Amino acid sequence: MAGGQERVLRRRIKSVQSTKKITKAMELIAASRIAKAQERVQAARPYAERITEVIRNLAAAGAGGDSPLLQQREQVDSVAYVVVSADRGLAGGYNSTVIRLAERALLADREAGRTTHLITVGKKAYGYFRFRGYEIAASFTGFSENPTYEDARQVAGFVAERFDSGEYHEVKLAYTQFLSMGSQTARLSNYMPLDAEQITEGSAQGAKADYEFEPSPSEILVRLLPRYAEARLFAALLDAAASEQAARQRAMKSATENAQDMIVRLSRVMNRARQDSITTEIMEIVGGAEALRQANNDSEDLLLDEVFRSDPFTHSEFHVSTTHHHHDSKSSGEHA
Repeated sequence: MAGGQERVLRRRIKSVQSTKKITKAMELIAASRIAKAQERVQAARPYAERITEVIRNLAAAGAGGDSPLLQQREQVDSVAYVVVSADRGLAGGYNSTVIRLAERALLADREAGRTTHLITVGKKAYGYFRFRGYEIAASFTGFSENPTYEDARQVAGFVAERFDSGEYHEVKLAYTQFLSMGSQTARLSNYMPLDAEQITEGSAQGAKADYEFEPSPSEILVRLLPRYAEARLFAALLDAAASEQAARQRAMKSATENAQDMIVRLSRVMNRARQDSITTEIMEIVGGAEALRQANNDSEDLLLDEVFRSDPFTHSEFHVSTTHHHHDSKSSGEHA
C-alpha cells in the first residue's frame, strides 16, 4: 500500500513540476511584453495630445459643436457598451473585473427602462455575455495583446455610425486602465457623445487661434472629431493590453510559487510514505526471521518426539542410561 502511494505521489510531483515550468515561462513572456506595451502607450500619447491641441485651436477659432459626436441627447433611451477584454485567460481577475463592471452598469440601465447594446472586444467578453444569453451587436477579436490603430478605427467606426444615426443615444467604454506595473483599475467612461468641455478645456487660456483655416474651422472640427474618437479608443486598447500582460505576469508568478509550495508538500508526504514503507519492510523481515527461528525450534522438538515414539528401545536405553547414571551417583555418595 505504501509503495503504491509513493508511486502516485511521485507522478503528481512530476506533473506539478511540468506545470511549474509552463507557468514560469508564461511569467517571463508576460514580463517581457509589459515593457513593449508600455512603450506603445507612451508612443501613442503625443498623437492624442496633438490632435486634442488642434481641436482646441479650432474651438478657440469659433468652431461650433455641430458634429453629431458632440450632440447630447435630451433623453437617453438607448445605451451601448464597448467592453474591452482579453482573447486569452490565465490573467487572474483581469477579465472578470472589467466584465462585471460593465454588466452591473448594463443591468442598471435595463432596470431604468433603457435599451442596451453590447459591443465586445476580446474573446473572453464575447464568451461571457454569449453564454449568459446577452444579445451582442458586434464582436472584435484577435488583437487584445497587440492592438493597432486600424483595429481601433474599425471598432470606433462601427460605434460612431450607429451613434450618428441615432440608434445609440449614448456609448460607454469599459476597459482596464494601466497605472503602473502593480496597479491597474477597471474603468467605465462615457465614450460618445464626446465631452465637449474636456476637448475645449484650456482653449481660452493656452490655445490661440493664430491660424488661417481652409475650409472653415467648424468643418475641420467635424472631420477631426472621428479621429479624436479613434485616438481615445486606441489609447484604451493600449492601456488594456498593458494591463493584461501585467495581470498575467502576476497570475503566473503566483501560480509558479503555488506550484513550488505544492511540490514541497507532496515531497514531504512522499518521504513519510517512503519511511513508512521502509519501516514496514523492516518489521516484516524481523517478524519473518523470528517466525523462522521459532519454526526451527519447533521442528527440533517435533523430531525428538517422533524419534521417541517410533523407537521405544531407544527410549528404554535412554531411560536405563539415565537410571544407571543416577545409581552411580548414589553409590559414589555412599562410598564417600
